[in-house]
Amino acid sequence: MQFPAEPFRIKVVEPLKITSREEREKLIKEAGYNIFMIPADSIYIDLLTDSGTSAMSDNQWAGLMLGDESYAGSKNYYHFEETVRHIFGFKNVIPTHQGRVAENLLFSNILKEGDVVPNNIHFDTTRANVEYHKAQAIDCVIDEGMDPQNLHPFKGNMDIDKLEAAIQKYGKDRVPIILLTVTNNSGGGSRFPCRTFAKSALWLKNTAFLSFLTPAVSLKTAISSRNGKTVIRIKPFLKLRRKCSVMPMAAP
Repeated sequence: MQFPAEPFRIKVVEPLKITSREEREKLIKEAGYNIFMIPADSIYIDLLTDSGTSAMSDNQWAGLMLGDESYAGSKNYYHFEETVRHIFGFKNVIPTHQGRVAENLLFSNILKEGDVVPNNIHFDTTRANVEYHKAQAIDCVIDEGMDPQNLHPFKGNMDIDKLEAAIQKYGKDRVPIILLTVTNNSGGGSRFPCRTFAKSALWLKNTAFLSFLTPAVSLKTAISSRNGKTVIRIKPFLKLRRKCSVMPMAAP
């Protein structure tokens, strides 16, 4: 069914500055082609990030009024804790304001100088956190993922041959974790086939496995704890029944 108009009502209108092509070319050149250096009030359509910059629903605005701002013992925290335990099965919950901080907490505990961290493509803050701990971030995306003209359906895919080569080159003892960024933000939000989870798992055994999952990925998961490790059974649309070690985490 097609709607003649959007099925929602806009209650607030915010004025935007419309710039000419000449003005935009001048702005981007003055910024050294760094979009982070362009004033936000000169941006007409902001596609820089999806991190909470869009309009909020009426329920979200209402949630601000219903929220418990108590300094300690907030009912919102207990709800958050209960939700995380229900989804991930973890007993201990450490809230952070963004995935960048969660990454730093995790890497502070599992990375040491000289370690190697393979990924399809590292998100920029993920790479920064890896390198801050004096480890090496290695991108193992398929070649098609680096070709803007290629219409491959899964350009965010991990190249298993590159992953195997990296582990053989540096040694398994220097690879404490394998990252999969889903969807592949630094590759333009490219998709990632679920079967790669199983292929990557062949190299895991005692190696941790971290997947940044976004709402774009539909996975049915069952998580349990065995021998001190968290085990996740992934059952996506493909009939995949392999098991692999995993450390789930919010997307950056």
